[in-house]
Amino acid sequence: MAQVGFIGLGNMGGPMATNLVKAGVSVSVFDLSAEALARLQDAGASVAATAADAVRNADVVVSMLPADKHVMGLYFGEHGILDAIPAGALVIDSSTISAESARELAAGITAAGRRFIDAPVSGGVGGAKAGTLTFICGGDSADIDEARPILEKMGKNVFTAGGHGAGQVAKICNNMLLAVLMAGTSEALQLGRAHGLDPKVLSDIMLQSSGRNWTLEVYNPCPGVMPNVPSSNDYNGGFLVDLMLKDLGLAAKTAETTGSATPMGQLAAELFRQHSEAGWGSKDFSSLFQSFEPQGK
Repeated sequence: MAQVGFIGLGNMGGPMATNLVKAGVSVSVFDLSAEALARLQDAGASVAATAADAVRNADVVVSMLPADKHVMGLYFGEHGILDAIPAGALVIDSSTISAESARELAAGITAAGRRFIDAPVSGGVGGAKAGTLTFICGGDSADIDEARPILEKMGKNVFTAGGHGAGQVAKICNNMLLAVLMAGTSEALQLGRAHGLDPKVLSDIMLQSSGRNWTLEVYNPCPGVMPNVPSSNDYNGGFLVDLMLKDLGLAAKTAETTGSATPMGQLAAELFRQHSEAGWGSKDFSSLFQSFEPQGK
């Protein structure tokens, strides 16, 4: 079994690393949060004093960080870990970053004699905890095949989107669509509720009708409709509004490179921007539902 060095133990990375430990993988972890490190230590992981220490003996390195600057800094920054990673090791970055950054990572890491794939995830915090994530991979097929046994301990599906950066393009397309679906679902539920409909009944109706979508099935944004989702926990414990806004920014930049038309994505970005500025940035993105509260005639 491979020795894994895991960097980044947030809402997604923490459960992912925990599932590796539960599957019997030897995992060395690092995060800036002492609380996150303590949880992984309790789960059976080895806690490293620094990010570099976490990867010194790793066959596989997994990173799960918030944005481009964090990932680039981790590998190439002043205290970057690239030199600490053993030659020939496989680096898997599951952060959601730009395709350009993923390709830059691939170039720098492979030039240094290590291997790299971008493998962003879909499935949310619930999927991370349940081990049912979807990994969307970009890189050499042989490296993705080698990563598969590790990824399958954290997720249910592993897709090869193409070469380096392709995983990030596919992920950004998915998250742009998710933002649009969340906005539309929230709008529809609020409209029905304003006219006296029970949002649970309306959700059930739409689930069996042409409006059916993922947000209705597993991530309903209306409080009290569905248990064990952020909307029923004061919108805590999920995918932050500000992270969705970051991803929509990545989608806009990706569209610019090819002159692609993304009017719905742009509208969703504006809705999430306004929602963040209203003070919801650190809440789950399904809290966008609250921005559609009727304002009266």
